[in-house]
Amino acid sequence: MSSELKAQLTSEMKVAMKAKEKARLGVIRSMLAAIKQVEIDSQATLEDDAAVLAILDKMLKQRRDSQKQYEDAGRPELAEQEAYEITVIQDFLPQPLTDAEVSELVEAAIEAVSAASMQDMGKVMAILKPKMQGRADMAVVSKIIKAKLS
Repeated sequence: MSSELKAQLTSEMKVAMKAKEKARLGVIRSMLAAIKQVEIDSQATLEDDAAVLAILDKMLKQRRDSQKQYEDAGRPELAEQEAYEITVIQDFLPQPLTDAEVSELVEAAIEAVSAASMQDMGKVMAILKPKMQGRADMAVVSKIIKAKLS
């Protein structure tokens, strides 16, 4: 295991086991299982943190979607569980970007590709995604780009 993030998850799993933190342990195990599934599917070991971050980012997005659906359906106990899982996943992601930082990066990306209309949105997203992976909600970033390009 050469991915530092994967090693950190494994050591945190051991800590949670010893501390008998069942809820946290379950979330960490699900993260490791998702990483393992990708490794099995691609028949390769994930060597870099960027690939692991992409998986955790996807899990975070899924939890946010589920939380919203549970809230809309009037199931607060399930929404609460999703919220807890979100906080555990975020423990392993890099420090989130502030709104100002996101705005700055979007402005810089728009200038870099000389984006003038909505047709250039893909180019802007291509520049931003690697920089913001796990550090910003890409749905929010997408809205900011749309606002600036329209």
